[in-house]
Amino acid sequence: MDPPAASGAPLAFRQVPKTGVIYVTSEATRMGYRPGAADWCNLGQGQPETGPLEHAPARVREVTIELDQEYAPVAGLWELREAVAGLYNHLFRRGMKSQYSAENVAISGGGRAGLTRVAASLGGVNVGHFLPDYTAYEELLDIFSLFSPMPISLEAERAYAFSVDDLRREVVGRGLAALLLSNPCNPTGKLVSGDELESWVSLARELDCCLLLDEFYSHYIWRGEHEIVSAARYVEDVDGDPVVIMDGLTKNWRYPAWRVTWTVAPKSVIDGVASAGSFLDGGGSKPLQRAAIPLLAPELVLAETRAIRETFGKKRRILLDGIDELGLRLDRAPDGTFYAWASVAGLPPPLDDGMSFFRHGLSQKLICVPGEFFDVNPGKRRVGRPSRFRRHVRLSFGPTEATMRTALGRLRSLIDEARAGRLG
Repeated sequence: MDPPAASGAPLAFRQVPKTGVIYVTSEATRMGYRPGAADWCNLGQGQPETGPLEHAPARVREVTIELDQEYAPVAGLWELREAVAGLYNHLFRRGMKSQYSAENVAISGGGRAGLTRVAASLGGVNVGHFLPDYTAYEELLDIFSLFSPMPISLEAERAYAFSVDDLRREVVGRGLAALLLSNPCNPTGKLVSGDELESWVSLARELDCCLLLDEFYSHYIWRGEHEIVSAARYVEDVDGDPVVIMDGLTKNWRYPAWRVTWTVAPKSVIDGVASAGSFLDGGGSKPLQRAAIPLLAPELVLAETRAIRETFGKKRRILLDGIDELGLRLDRAPDGTFYAWASVAGLPPPLDDGMSFFRHGLSQKLICVPGEFFDVNPGKRRVGRPSRFRRHVRLSFGPTEATMRTALGRLRSLIDEARAGRLG
């Protein structure tokens, strides 16, 4: 069946679905929300607070735009590509024979641009993806018809665990040539790290199944010995191992407006990614790429990461304690990211449904993201049943501590109203 046309649009155009954050923000805007509005609590936001943090490097306040107004190369400024490669070598590959170079890096104008370039570079293969995972994967996995998306369900009863033996069964049984995942996972916060991550990289090498790793939250780590987790630590041959890593300034450096991100991969993959960029987006901003180079100095990166861990770790505890007191339940405490994946099933009706919880939250000027948006369903091929995650919501501890404390107070009032039977 042909996709429905966009309402009021020419017949040639289809209805393009909104990702979770865009949807909830649009709905909140209808009720008066504006970005930065002091009277709203946006626990649906997908960005961290961007202001100064205690013990963090000073924030960049000005960017110089030079007279050179030509396009940046589609693959990015060479000096920035070198800086990214140098950072990965310093953090994860000291003493290893195989080292990343600028040719292993491509720069993109935002995380979605980088993901789209990678997706456009894939051939006619089976690509695995997990449920739940990042909402934007749904349209990304649907729009390119060359490859076939293959969903892999993770179970709340196992705290969304997925062993290397599970991975082997899926890769062999489904004939996967690639696996797309966020690590740590958005929305559950599940982290694959240490020996487990090393075994995943080893299996990918053995079976030639490419790991497409979205590491945009890899500096928000709440357990384990490493401040930053990356599969780059376990790659043996940077040009041979099938490992593609995507990251950028958006979350881990807390500069979402800059739209400076990168892909780190074998040179042959980077060639394809750059070619895809030439017809998809044409490349990123040259002034902001130049300005990004000093931010990749390892000592600054580590200082920023430690400040994130201190500030966001405190906010994590506030949110987890607060929602537990309110009767929401976690399938697992987040190992990483700045999100809590919470079940509302134990709340009084009508708040025991994620979409209804969201709708009633708007009346309190409170935003969250219903869990069903993370039930990644490319092409809406799974029909006739409600989402497994319809009783979940994603709550962000990206906002300031003050905003979060206000939000928890509003949640308490909302739940008290439901218990008293005063919500329609």
